[in-house]
Amino acid sequence: MEAAKTKKEAYGYKRELEMPFEAAMERTREALKNEGFGVLTEIDMKAKLKEKLDKDFREYVILGACNPGFAYEALVNDLDIGLLLPCNVVVYAGDSGTVVTAIDPEMAMSVTGDARLEPIAKQVGEKLRKALDTI
Repeated sequence: MEAAKTKKEAYGYKRELEMPFEAAMERTREALKNEGFGVLTEIDMKAKLKEKLDKDFREYVILGACNPGFAYEALVNDLDIGLLLPCNVVVYAGDSGTVVTAIDPEMAMSVTGDARLEPIAKQVGEKLRKALDTI
């Protein structure tokens, strides 16, 4: 039932799963929780696109994941870093299963040019990859 492990993509990490969407959503939430992330926001794009545009779309949910300890460290160093928080994790129906993707925090925070954020972003990235690997 398990597909290949997490792959690095241009601006995030991707895991393709051979499981139904709802099962992947449940396992993604649990994997994030196990790595210390809470889900602050959840946007159901399928429902929103139907509601706002009357357009049909695949199952597609954006989870705003946050690890409070790392968020605090980042905010202490740069109050404007909130523009890059929380870490988005996306779960969507793929062609033959479900896909889970997560932002690469190192790439995202590199736009700040602030070296103090690099170790935080690296640790957050490791935890996100670990979460995806355990789904």
